[in-house]
Amino acid sequence: MTTSHPSTVPFTSQEALTTLREACRIAELADEDARLIRLGENALFVLASERIVVRIARNLDVLSDAYKEVAVSAWLQRAGLLAARTTAHKQPMVVRGRPVTFWHLIDDSGVEATLLDLAAALRALHRAPIHEGVTLPDLDILGRVSERINAATILAAEDRRFLMRRYEELRIAYEQLEFRLPSCAVHGDAHNANLIKTADGSTVLIDFERFAFGPPETDLAVTAIEHSLGWGSRAEYDDFAECYGFDVLAWEGYPVLRDINELKMTTWLMQNVSENEAIAQEFRNRLFCLKNPGAPRRWRAF
Repeated sequence: MTTSHPSTVPFTSQEALTTLREACRIAELADEDARLIRLGENALFVLASERIVVRIARNLDVLSDAYKEVAVSAWLQRAGLLAARTTAHKQPMVVRGRPVTFWHLIDDSGVEATLLDLAAALRALHRAPIHEGVTLPDLDILGRVSERINAATILAAEDRRFLMRRYEELRIAYEQLEFRLPSCAVHGDAHNANLIKTADGSTVLIDFERFAFGPPETDLAVTAIEHSLGWGSRAEYDDFAECYGFDVLAWEGYPVLRDINELKMTTWLMQNVSENEAIAQEFRNRLFCLKNPGAPRRWRAF
């Protein structure tokens, strides 16, 4: 692992770019054509000439997740699942106080993976035996939520109290759930956006930082809540559930997972409100909905 000084600098797109430049210098990679493709929990840059994606995490609190991502990638290759592959660099690196990993660029066909693709990928993952060399943490479904709330500088005191109270309520409710499916390796952020469709029609699984050992219902609930927000049709969701072999919407514990996902989606977006007004406005909309459970969920995807 290569290390450099810890960071207290806010994780903006400009700071992510500065970190990228230094990481590429250490890794001896060309960064002249670097392009930011996503800023969320992590910053993702593509180096087109190197055919590499660079993933930069926010801070050292998630360094163990970066180590886990590297190990999970190797395990999934051995298990025969199509998944993102790390480069041969010794990693993760720590640059400007942020974990950095390097991944082979996947040839994206530009065709969006379907919910059927996602159902098939999750079914294969949930059935895969965990390699003895891979240690997965127990799923912490509300991981990072309280940290986001406490670190947010844009929250009024009343809003901070509300979010922390909701966090505690949902943590207790989750602990009381009785799951129907046996625990297994779970993705932890199971969106079809975390699949890449290649030109030959294959789908490749990406984004391993939330991998854990836990109830598969938690992966299935991600698609269910997106359906409930109107980000897909009922027919698409029904096909997803049939392909996987379990309908999480019909499980009595689903409302708790729905509410947890809404809280996670809101606090995740909250981290980037300084990037532009559209994000700030959507955060305010989501916070209003959390405070008013009966309000229509007209949420925009980011």
